[in-house]
Amino acid sequence: QLQLVESGGGLVQPGGSLRLSCAASRLNLNLYAIGWFRQAPGKEREGVSCIRPGGGRLNYGDSVKGRFTISRDIAENTVSLQMNDLKPEDTAVYYCAASSVCTPTYTSYNYWGQGTQVTVSS
Repeated sequence: QLQLVESGGGLVQPGGSLRLSCAASRLNLNLYAIGWFRQAPGKEREGVSCIRPGGGRLNYGDSVKGRFTISRDIAENTVSLQMNDLKPEDTAVYYCAASSVCTPTYTSYNYWGQGTQVTVSS
């Protein structure tokens, strides 16, 4: 079964940084729109950012603008999410997912990872 794998989560203090990575062994991520989503306890899954196959980037929501940056490593077949100036409200399980187009609607994505926990706390 095709699956994505996230890594890079952990515990960080407010104001700190983390870099999440999304990889796939049997899927060429460069052919897909790759989205990052997050889900906090008791909340709906929300779109964070997306990168198109051609490299165009989208951020969803004002809360991450200027702090989160999505990027691709074509040679490594990975997509990363650089998260700076992290805040307690960024605490969530972060997922990457693949789709044909970038959209904040998580039901439009065909392939998902199992998620990586990000906890922002002092």
